[in-house]
Amino acid sequence: MTCSAHHPGTTAERVGVFHDVQRLGSGGPTPSATRIRLAGLLLLAAHLCLVGWLTLRPLSVPWVAPANLHPLASIRSDLAEGPRATLEGIGGGLLLLAPFGVLLPLATGRLHRRLPGTVARTVFAGAMVSVVLTLAQTGVPGHVADIDSVLLNTTGVALSAGLLFPLLRRWLRHRDGDYGGHGDRLGEREQRSHAVAPRGGLGERKEKSQGSTPRTTRVGMAP
Repeated sequence: MTCSAHHPGTTAERVGVFHDVQRLGSGGPTPSATRIRLAGLLLLAAHLCLVGWLTLRPLSVPWVAPANLHPLASIRSDLAEGPRATLEGIGGGLLLLAPFGVLLPLATGRLHRRLPGTVARTVFAGAMVSVVLTLAQTGVPGHVADIDSVLLNTTGVALSAGLLFPLLRRWLRHRDGDYGGHGDRLGEREQRSHAVAPRGGLGERKEKSQGSTPRTTRVGMAP
């Protein structure tokens, strides 16, 4: 009985693939992913603090406009007043929460998740933050609730999450080997492992572990 040839690197490659799959299955973040997520959390916290200070600090004004609950009314008014009012009103509303569309996916570690789902969750979270800020402004002197602020803030989050975050995501994944090539390298190692692995089944593996069957030398028969 002959024994099939055993590739010397097969066992090591299997062990390496097993550890890679085990690490990915356990959800353990790489050091680069941890650093990116921590930076995203810090920047997101700083951004929300700045937004809270800009929108919720009391203002001393002689006159306050009534609350606007009619969509697009404030936007049409800003457009009618000229470029400066348009830039301050519409541009400021779009830019207020725009960084949120990039920082939230970084802070929640969504560089490897499906992009449409990530964008949808980010836009929804940005809309909820804008609604909370608008409702909180009703109790702050010098501020009034404006439904158009929610529309502009949400649009700004959608633009940054849909246009800027995919570019940043691609750059980060190509910059870091763990993001850009880990999955590809793992797939190649699995293919090499299957290609060089013996195909004889359990019996052949048992035979390899126990060694080849000893053979007795032929003894001539006496006449």
